Amino acid sequence: MIWTRESHPPVIWSIAGSDSGGGAGLSADSRAAQAMGAHLCPVVAAVTAQNSLGVSAICPLPAAQIEAQMEALAADLWPRAIKTGLLGSAAAVECVAQLLDRMRRDDPSLALIVDPVLGASAGGLSFANAAVLRAMREQLLPRATLVTPNRREAERLLAVPHDTHTVPELAARLRATGARAVCITGGDDPSTPGGQELALDYLDSELACGWLASPRLPSPHHHGSGCSFATGAASALARGFALPDAVLLAKMLTWCAVRDGHVAGRGSGPVRARASFVLDPTAMPVMSFGPEIDPLAPARWLHVLNKPSAPTELGLYAICDTIERVAELVQAGIPQIQLRIKAPPAEAELVEQIRQALRLVEDSRSRLWINDHWRAAVQAGARHLHLGQEDWAALRPDEERWLLDSGLALGLSSHSLWELARARGLAPSYIACGPVWPTTTKDMPWEPQGTDNLAWWSQMAGRPVVAIGGVLNPSQARDCAAAGASGVALVRGLDAELSLVDSYLNAWVSGRVLARGAVRPPRPSLASETV
Repeated sequence: MIWTRESHPPVIWSIAGSDSGGGAGLSADSRAAQAMGAHLCPVVAAVTAQNSLGVSAICPLPAAQIEAQMEALAADLWPRAIKTGLLGSAAAVECVAQLLDRMRRDDPSLALIVDPVLGASAGGLSFANAAVLRAMREQLLPRATLVTPNRREAERLLAVPHDTHTVPELAARLRATGARAVCITGGDDPSTPGGQELALDYLDSELACGWLASPRLPSPHHHGSGCSFATGAASALARGFALPDAVLLAKMLTWCAVRDGHVAGRGSGPVRARASFVLDPTAMPVMSFGPEIDPLAPARWLHVLNKPSAPTELGLYAICDTIERVAELVQAGIPQIQLRIKAPPAEAELVEQIRQALRLVEDSRSRLWINDHWRAAVQAGARHLHLGQEDWAALRPDEERWLLDSGLALGLSSHSLWELARARGLAPSYIACGPVWPTTTKDMPWEPQGTDNLAWWSQMAGRPVVAIGGVLNPSQARDCAAAGASGVALVRGLDAELSLVDSYLNAWVSGRVLARGAVRPPRPSLASETV
């Protein structure tokens, strides 16, 4: 088992239809949950007669039978998340909504993931009449933690004509029904800009909005991909991941499952979800910072996805806030130095300070990175910038394009899986991962990553990774090097006299020769009360 962090796997329910061909529905749900290390309880809502060529009949179960299954499970196998698929009748929708309300009286955080299975991808058979659609709009969507339709399903749920709204507009309208988050999947929709070469899903949530992009796969075997995506997200939420991270893991799982799909029958074969997806760097998507797709973004994303950057040794990366400290760090031989001026003076004085700092690193082995104040840094002639995610998100589109086209080296911060995906999408010179250990230099909601998450970052990023946060002694720098990081940031770890520089340098070198242990799946990095 790859997911080994809990003695008992999290329990989720799937209330959906059975597939006599073993491709989609509860069959795909079970495979996806197992790949995520979750225990899935299958609640049969409908029985279908189908094979790889299509669906020939649907037999919805009476609501009383669905309720009986859920009542039995509630007495013994309480879920952390409930996923719905094919429900088959308005009465079934009402039954699920009523029981969910009763369960949430005892467990208000119980997640509901709605996969609105409205028709068969093969054969064109509709699974939802007007009464079912109305029940879903009125009773499931307002209760949903996450809704995962494709574009056609989103349009049917909203009762809007095809191609009259953009995908972000559809997502916003679905959220307006009361759903906490919406992810409109696009593996079957190449019409979005870049969609001929990229499989693009659009996420609209409180924590993050943007396009998730992976290379489009040519595989004809994609039966059960929508079910796998929704169950993957439900399983990740049950494991405690923040919603955008859960969606990202679901995309990784589904992408690998489609890639590894196989022949079963004469039609589209089933996808094959496997636990190894979470350690596969080729499965790691990129993500945009919002609903707009820059015309040049798809080409950049494809480059990042298909051509990871070569390993780069950054080494010790000291962060300071004064010109005097820059001079001391250069004298000590620190290879990477970041000037982070927290309370900047007037623009002209700030530009002059940066120029002074740049003169200090001339003809030295040190490289100077300027934090945040990119306009002043560019005016001063700096070539290396570091920006936080909020700083990048605040840029105007023309400023983003200028920075990406300028040839300047760019470092970006990241604290979560979705922030890692967003940083990757900009093809930066490095991505910072933090906080690795508890830190008091910033008030933030993020849990410490630990060296296990750092190792996962280093394996999956496809860019150099700098460990940051809570590094206070040389042994921690050694552990970061052993985890695969390209550099380690020192904020409070260097004393005023810089007496530990040699110890840090030696520790870094020794960590580099240590054999990296087995990389494990990531842990949630956002505090639970924030999720």
